[in-house]
Amino acid sequence: MTGEVVHFEVPAKDVDRAQRFYSELFGWEFGPSQMPDMEYRMARVTENSGAAVFASDDVTGHPNYYHDVPDIDAALVKVRELGGETEDKMPVPTMGWFAACKDSEGNAIHLWQADSEASM
Repeated sequence: MTGEVVHFEVPAKDVDRAQRFYSELFGWEFGPSQMPDMEYRMARVTENSGAAVFASDDVTGHPNYYHDVPDIDAALVKVRELGGETEDKMPVPTMGWFAACKDSEGNAIHLWQADSEASM
């Protein structure tokens, strides 16, 4: 569904502590890190959504939410037309595309388009 939250990320100074918090609070089961160059642990939240905790010294106090869009290129154009800001889309190989944006009020949002053919 367009706009549905399909993923969110929680930056953490202590990934083990953050994983324990969400595991014990919600019963989420995290897997091992999914990124070769960083600590990035994911859990399935629902059939259509997931969560991740990742190591970061830049803890903002807010998670990153990813909203599903059917066409990320068209959505990026629409964000700019509506007064928002966009960064370039980036691939998650064999999974899809994401892009960091800001809405018309300067709030961070992220867009996600599933695409099994996404590549670098």
